[in-house]
Amino acid sequence: MAGNEAVPLKKRIERSVGGAALRSLAAVVRRLPDGMAERFGKSVGRLLFRLSRKYRSRALSNLAMCFPEWSSQKVHATAVGVFEHFGRLMVQFFRFDRVSDQQILDSVEFEGLEAIEAALDKGKGALVVTAHFGDWERMAHSVAIRGKKISVVARDSNEERTTKLVNSVRKRHGIDVFSRGRAAREILRRLAANEIVGILTDQNTREILVPFFGIPAGTNEAPAALHLRLGTPLFTAFCAEIAPGRYRAVVEPVTFTPRNESRERDVVEIMSLINERIERAVRERPEQWLWMHDRWRWTRELGLLEKAKTP
Repeated sequence: MAGNEAVPLKKRIERSVGGAALRSLAAVVRRLPDGMAERFGKSVGRLLFRLSRKYRSRALSNLAMCFPEWSSQKVHATAVGVFEHFGRLMVQFFRFDRVSDQQILDSVEFEGLEAIEAALDKGKGALVVTAHFGDWERMAHSVAIRGKKISVVARDSNEERTTKLVNSVRKRHGIDVFSRGRAAREILRRLAANEIVGILTDQNTREILVPFFGIPAGTNEAPAALHLRLGTPLFTAFCAEIAPGRYRAVVEPVTFTPRNESRERDVVEIMSLINERIERAVRERPEQWLWMHDRWRWTRELGLLEKAKTP
């Protein structure tokens, strides 16, 4: 993004106020008893659902588009659940300092983590693709606690102090963070050092169009491009909440044989497979994904959204 001079004053004020509110909220939730914090998080989520017309409308619209067979009542109830989930997630994130390493380890059941460990034994590092689904932050913390060097590529917040606050929490738990806008050189360095690099690919970009819920979606091509260029082992990993305070993280290798006909085609095929896995996880627990994000923004700007929805 360009500097502040490119952002309208009203939007800059909104971002500043929103960032200040989040920092104040973070300070409050750290002092709450555990049970109260959980209820508080859900309440914050419900409040945001009622107050934020923009994000409420987007979540409802996205859910209705991707689940046309659902009733309006189910769409509404799921959207409320989404806001409650992310309200709780926010509270839990800012309370990680009050949770012991052992408690984090005990809360996450891993399936397939040994595949990443085997890849690291070969010395090429590991690229792990995940999504804004379940509790991806807890999964990363759990891996770091297990003694694995892990870095994540994260999109900066629209407000600098908020970015610093969020990243400070991650770094205190052994997770290095670098901005997506300056990620390329850092990713190469970390992989060369045989580390894990995590990338979230479920947000809108203007790189390549890949189906997601049967609709073309602007998708980050970096994981596929790096895998083809470097031969770095590639994985998907999703951490779903399966019961209150209990999580299951499923790791799967991404296996692909390049056709050596078109690098661009290979990139699209790999990212199509990754999007299919994200969609599979989301379909199983739709209330745990970030439906309020404008995932199909580029598609809509290209005039493709209505065409995609037409039988």
